[in-house]
Amino acid sequence: MIVAELVGRALTELGVGHAFGVVGSGNFHVTNALRAGGLPFVAARHEGGAATMADAYARTSGRVGVLSVHQGCGLTNAMTGIAEAAKSRTPMLVLAADTGGAAVRSNFRIDQDALVEAVGAVAERVHSPESAADDVVRAFRTAVEQRRTVVLNLPLDVQAAAAPQPMQVPALPALAPVRPSAASVAELVTLLTASQRPVFVAGRGARDAREQLRALAEACGALLATSAVANGLFHDDPWSLGISGGFASPLAAELITQADLVVGWGCTLNMWTMRHGALIGPGARVVQVDLDADAIGANRPVDLGVLGDVGATAADVLAVHQERRRGYRTGEVQAAIAERGRWNTVAYDDLTGPDGIDPRTLSIALDELLPDDRTVAVDSGNFMGYPSAYLRVPDEHGFCFTQAFQSIGLGLATAVGAALARPDRLAVAALGDGGALMAAAELETVARLGLPMVVVIYDDRGYGAEVHHFTGADHTTVTFPDTDIAAIGRGFGFDAVTVRTPDDLKPVEEWVHGPRTAPMLVDAKIASDGGSWWLAEAFRGH
Repeated sequence: MIVAELVGRALTELGVGHAFGVVGSGNFHVTNALRAGGLPFVAARHEGGAATMADAYARTSGRVGVLSVHQGCGLTNAMTGIAEAAKSRTPMLVLAADTGGAAVRSNFRIDQDALVEAVGAVAERVHSPESAADDVVRAFRTAVEQRRTVVLNLPLDVQAAAAPQPMQVPALPALAPVRPSAASVAELVTLLTASQRPVFVAGRGARDAREQLRALAEACGALLATSAVANGLFHDDPWSLGISGGFASPLAAELITQADLVVGWGCTLNMWTMRHGALIGPGARVVQVDLDADAIGANRPVDLGVLGDVGATAADVLAVHQERRRGYRTGEVQAAIAERGRWNTVAYDDLTGPDGIDPRTLSIALDELLPDDRTVAVDSGNFMGYPSAYLRVPDEHGFCFTQAFQSIGLGLATAVGAALARPDRLAVAALGDGGALMAAAELETVARLGLPMVVVIYDDRGYGAEVHHFTGADHTTVTFPDTDIAAIGRGFGFDAVTVRTPDDLKPVEEWVHGPRTAPMLVDAKIASDGGSWWLAEAFRGH
């Protein structure tokens, strides 16, 4: 057995979930070793797509995703996806071949450690045949226990060396959650007891603490909201306001702004989630609960920072919180949430006409047409608020939002990774035309894998965010001729339809009720919205 085979086998024994990549000579043996160990592998058409597939798989499944790439150019092709995963603190392992120590003139030679560290990932390395097993375990533990994206560099000369026998891979029991201090718990209980209108905002760090947060919120009378990445966490709770921030409904924004206490649970309370602080009302107290000390107060001052696991902290606070309070949970508020808590219930002037379908009309119709058991993956752009706000999701695993790096072109690969993590659900990729064309090669991957996916393209024939932000400017560089993206989809093996009116969605309805033998692509020519409701707010930070 060579070291490349040892690395692959060790990772399968450690329990990684799924591998993605583009195979070249440098990662050929390690990829086949993963496959030989029983790990499923998806060959993507571009390393950037493969990176985002691994990221989305890890977010949706809760297991470590693996990316396998060739040395040099294979790694550079994947860097945008790796940067997104690193900024999102996704537990992910990148197996990156690297040039041998003596190959100083190799065309593939770059400083791979410096490259990955520059985007916030952790650089690790298999140093020698003797250390290989320990090097793999160290990289895996860093990914899991520190929630980091780790690039494990595999020099070609070390990969090809004979591995020591036998291979020892230790068992790695899960670490116990970090509990908050008694003093912090007591301070938070005091604030909750004094609050008349508390609101909980749950972020990525709260995705495993749904029941603990619901129980505490019920005891202290708090309303529930999430950041965009935790969308769906409280989907069926009658006191849920949905997403806080730019995508918030008018009612959600009103109620959050009127809160006298805002508690961020595993949520950084950044400019997106708090609308540059506008959602924090005058005089409101702010609490932040997080595992990472450097996250607390990073985006805005807080009155109380609590260092601890979200679920453990909520449980400890509930154990001390003696007085059951009505708080913000009045009959009037409950009725308002039921009547107008979602964007779908907000009246609007339908812009459907010669230029295409209103994106709100499209989104509402899709929400009604598509099965409730769905996973929604959203790309970046002017359109992104519509699928995020209008398409219901069944839980926190039903929404995958790769937006930490704000790159367009990641949405399709996100949907692939999420679809493989949850094959029991219909994957819905919501893309702009710019992102769809940027990632078009992965349409072949979707068709080849036979994924019964719906790809919806909000096609405004340009880069809508720039068109609407730079009003009155020369838009020649950000607008394009109409493209028949439906024909492109058919060329890759999709069923496809071009949509300009609600009636044009009939084939989608038939596809949903049919055998779904091919994925469905919806090229929706959308009418200009003059800039979506969240865009002006978002661009305040640029």
